Amino acid sequence: MKKKVFTILLVLALSLVVLAGCKSREPAEEPSKEPAKEPSKELAKEIGPEVARKAPDFTLNSFDGKTISLSDYKGKIVVLEWFNYECPFVLRHYGNKPMMIALANKYKDKNVVWLTINSTSHAAPEANIEFAEERKLPYPILDDRSGTVARAYGARTTPHMYVIDTKGSIAYQGAIDNDERGRKRQGVINYVDKALAELTGGKLVSTTDTMPYGSTVKYAQ
Repeated sequence: MKKKVFTILLVLALSLVVLAGCKSREPAEEPSKEPAKEPSKELAKEIGPEVARKAPDFTLNSFDGKTISLSDYKGKIVVLEWFNYECPFVLRHYGNKPMMIALANKYKDKNVVWLTINSTSHAAPEANIEFAEERKLPYPILDDRSGTVARAYGARTTPHMYVIDTKGSIAYQGAIDNDERGRKRQGVINYVDKALAELTGGKLVSTTDTMPYGSTVKYAQ
């Protein structure tokens, strides 16, 4: 009888060992393969564009004798265009189809202000005035030959574009468009026009940062 009981207990013990071993060899739970959920639109509005940062305030004189501060345009959308009348890239945008002037006029009645800044150290005041008069610029060219404002913004090329929203943050910075050589016949995106259309339409700027192209800013040494 004792021998029979011992045999039963031995069988039970072996069964428990086998079960434990099987359990230890079960594969670990695989990580979920479901794609991460995108943030809600409400959360995206709170985060805002990654490029968004406070636009440095400045006060500059225009080449035609006016004093202009960025703070003068609080509550407005402001476009800053880095400019050099000697730059072939700039001249192309002021040629047969003056893109900069066309954009400034397109949005002038939509709470948008356009300011052009020349940070070329050797720029001649007379040449800036002549350029503005010949092309009938609807906006001033500001004198930043010291390069102070350009350095504050990190301006790299002419043109280098910045769009500042009504809260004083940089909503877009970079190239005027995606047509560096001016040879595209299709697929041209004007980033500044796109940003202004979105801002004046009460939307978030969808493209906030691109690589500027053009001639390098000729900083004072």
